Amino acid sequence: MGTSPRTHALTLSTLFFVLIVAILISISQARTLKSFNNSISIIFVFGDSTVDPGNNNYIGTPFKSNFPPYGRDFVNHTPTGRFSNGRLVTDFIASYLGVKDYVPPYLDPTLSIEELMTGVSFASAGSGFDPLTPMISGVIPMSKQLEYFREYKCKLELAIGKRRTTMLINKAAFIVSAGTNDFVVNYFGTPIRRQSYTVSGYQQFLMQLVRQFIQGLLNEGAQKIAMVGLPPMGCLPEVITLSPDAIFHQRQCVQSLLSIARDYNQILRKNLKAMHSGSSTRFFYADIYQPLSNMIQGHSSGFEEVSTGCCGSGYIETSFMCNSESAVCKDASKYVFWDSIHPTEAAYYILFEALRPTIDIVFKE
Repeated sequence: MGTSPRTHALTLSTLFFVLIVAILISISQARTLKSFNNSISIIFVFGDSTVDPGNNNYIGTPFKSNFPPYGRDFVNHTPTGRFSNGRLVTDFIASYLGVKDYVPPYLDPTLSIEELMTGVSFASAGSGFDPLTPMISGVIPMSKQLEYFREYKCKLELAIGKRRTTMLINKAAFIVSAGTNDFVVNYFGTPIRRQSYTVSGYQQFLMQLVRQFIQGLLNEGAQKIAMVGLPPMGCLPEVITLSPDAIFHQRQCVQSLLSIARDYNQILRKNLKAMHSGSSTRFFYADIYQPLSNMIQGHSSGFEEVSTGCCGSGYIETSFMCNSESAVCKDASKYVFWDSIHPTEAAYYILFEALRPTIDIVFKE
């Protein structure tokens, strides 16, 4: 008995449909496998204003930036609490890893479980490794940030179970950026620590606290940790302005602070190398000193102003001193600094580009 043309057409249509479904399933499985092998699906951030996306909005401190002109070049021109005109390095990293477009602040009460499952920042502008540093500014200490992370884990375990939470944590990227405030705000800003420590002694004191913090992350399951070094602190516009010799050096960087930052970074690298030895955890040192120094010294094209910020006079304004009444430059992308302390989004992007080869090695498999 022969097959009718209609039946034959239906058979071909059915086979074609089955083939398409099989291809789609195969593609889906391949994508899932690629995502799994790509390792990172969640990002956690700790530290200070360089990586705080708005946690200070929810605490009683004057050191906030959730008002114009901050966020002028962010999505919808919205001030979020980021101390810049736009995105931070950690936002660029999260986007590059395919995790999310922006890293939200943990203290934002509107975050969904789905948002929490791809990572948050616990950082607080003004914080540092020395417990005295956050006390000066009334912000969140590093120890409290770690405590918030433990709280975060409990929330996730209730929502998705302990086993799945552990798997997420083990595959997460941990980024820690702090230390500048310990020197600029604390050691050189107040006399307390200088009465007890020489500069080298204070560096060693901080390194003990850094190791202690890293151990806290390890105890919570961290397996991939990036530690950000100090920037060229002596080139921050506010530091230049407040330097005793400012009137004589025509807004040149303060060399003594540059030397301190380089020494600290060398000590940090040695400590990370020592901690990595014999450990299954992968550490990497994120160098922001050299790329930021290159921008300031004119080795990176596109910047016309490198010693003052875009906001106000650019000499001293930051946080509440940079506000809706402040004069602001027309094009922030021509400035290395947004206010007298913090880089512009354009500078942060160049920092991200400089870190990208290391990110590929450590965070991408």
